This record gives sequence, structure tokens and C-alpha cells, in this order.
Amino acid sequence: MQRRKFIVAIVNTIAAAPMFGLRLVSAQQAEKVRRVGVLMGLSESNPEHRNLFAAFLEELARLGWVDGRTARIEQRWTDGDVKRASAFATELVAAQPDVILASTTPVTAALHRETTTIPIVFATVSDPIGAGFVASVPRPGGNITGFTHVDPAFGGKWLGLLKEIAPSIERAGIIFNPDTAPRAGNFFLGSFEAAARLLAIDPVNMPVRTDDEIETAIAGLGPERAGVVVTADSFMAVHFGTVISSTTRHNVPAICEARELAKEGGLISYGADYADIFRRAASYVDRILRGEKPADLPVQAPIKFELAVNLKTARALGIDVPSRLLAIADEVIE
Repeated sequence: MQRRKFIVAIVNTIAAAPMFGLRLVSAQQAEKVRRVGVLMGLSESNPEHRNLFAAFLEELARLGWVDGRTARIEQRWTDGDVKRASAFATELVAAQPDVILASTTPVTAALHRETTTIPIVFATVSDPIGAGFVASVPRPGGNITGFTHVDPAFGGKWLGLLKEIAPSIERAGIIFNPDTAPRAGNFFLGSFEAAARLLAIDPVNMPVRTDDEIETAIAGLGPERAGVVVTADSFMAVHFGTVISSTTRHNVPAICEARELAKEGGLISYGADYADIFRRAASYVDRILRGEKPADLPVQAPIKFELAVNLKTARALGIDVPSRLLAIADEVIE
């Protein structure tokens, strides 16, 4: 009888062992679910902007962090609004995620004010040293690192391309929102003005904060021999529609960093491949989740650039696009 009880006890123990093991594995898996905050300084209603977030999620999943399984991702979108960036930054930091992805300078600044401990990976920040986010490019030194998308020389590069595609221009405005543009709009100004002198172009500074001010500034350039450089600035990115409608109405050729401007009706764009930047940002989020520190991850510059030309817009403006630009363009929009 005792022998039978002993055998039953052993069998029950063996039978229970797998269940205990499964409970242990399940508990371990639950512990591995990491929290990732995302604060996008762009517009959720814009398909191009949503594609950038999708590129980040896709790469993060490829690296093993799948939303709802191994990671829980909480996202916010500011639509280029500085006040919303501040409010959402407070919310995300209060939730204490393991790491936060921040897109644009105003968003990163808002998060920087809220925390010096939660790791932050930025994407599409122009001047991380000047903004006080990092101590240096090779050794950020704090809780923030990430990926830039432009440098100060772009102001001159954009104006040079605009003059090449529209050689008749004699006056060019550089348009930006001082509240969201890097260094309040001065980041690109030096190279823009230097290029203007070389190209015999009259430079016009065009700070704006509303759609009405965008319209007024572009109209003020005049209907002939004028062009506009749209800076890399989250406010301008969200208000491309106003820029395009205004430049079209006043027959003003426009250039911008984001390919979206050319696709939606602007004349030409040249800038970093944003989707590539967001995919690379996912790699830093992955490394931080696996134990590395932002202080030790160097800030990286863009490695892929895109040139897009809108031939339909060129024809409407009476512009004959140089064959050199057509040959090197990554996308020619018919």
C-alpha cells in the first residue's frame, strides 16, 4: 500500500513538472515584454509620416521586438505643435518606458526637459550639440543619442539646386518657423546667404508661425524671378499643403528637404532618406533594450539621400529641367 502511494506521488510530481515549467517560461516571457515610448513631431494623418513610423516598427520587429508580444509600444503625435510636444512628453515620461524614440528637435527638447535618466533615441534632429542634447557626436555622454538628417551647409545646397533648376530666379526666400526650426531658423541661414551672394540672388528671411503667414510671405516674394527654400522644420513639414498651394498660386518654384513636397506638387526636393533614418533608429532602440547605454552610442549622420523632381510642376512653371538633374534624380514625378 505504501509502495503504491509512493509511485502515485512520483507520477503526480512528474506530471506537474511540465506545467510548472510552462508557468516559469510564461513568467519569464512576460518579464521580457519591454515598453517603448514613441513621440512623433509630425502628423499622424499624413501617409508619408505614418510610413516613417511603420519603417521603425518593421525594423524593430525584425530585431525581435514585436508590438503586443515582446514589446509594448505607446505612441503620440504632435502635428508639429510645441505645446502638444510638451504635454505628451510629460505623459510618456510618467509612464516610465524602457526607452523613447523622439522625432524632431522640439520633441527631443520636450523629453530632455522631462528626464535625464530614461534613454532617448532621436531621429531627424538637425543640431543635437547646439540644442544641448549631447556632449559630442562620438560620445553623447547622457541619456540621449540618435540620428541627424541635415547639416548647416544644406541651406546653400538647396539654394544652389533651386538656381540650377530655375536659373532665372533673382530673389529667394528661406521660410521657417522660429519656434520649431533649429537655432530658431539660424542653423541654415549662413550657408543660404553665402550661396545667395555667389549666385547673385537677393536673400529674404521669412519667419512664419501660421498658414496665413506662410501665404503672406510667399506672396510677398512677387510673381516673377522668385523662389523659396523650405527649411527642415517640423512645423513646415506639417504645413507642406499650404506651402504647395501658395507657391502654385503665385508661380514660385520651391525646394525642400522632404520628398513629400515634390510628390505633392512642389518643384524639387533634396534630403536624407527619412525611412532609412527611422530604421537605423530602431537598431539603437534594440541595442539599448539589450543593455547598451545611450552615452556610449555615437550620434550618426544620414547615409542615404534622395533627389526628386516634379516634371508636371516644372511644366506649369515654364521650367525646362536640366538633363543633369533628371539623370541623377532618384524619382522623377510625371
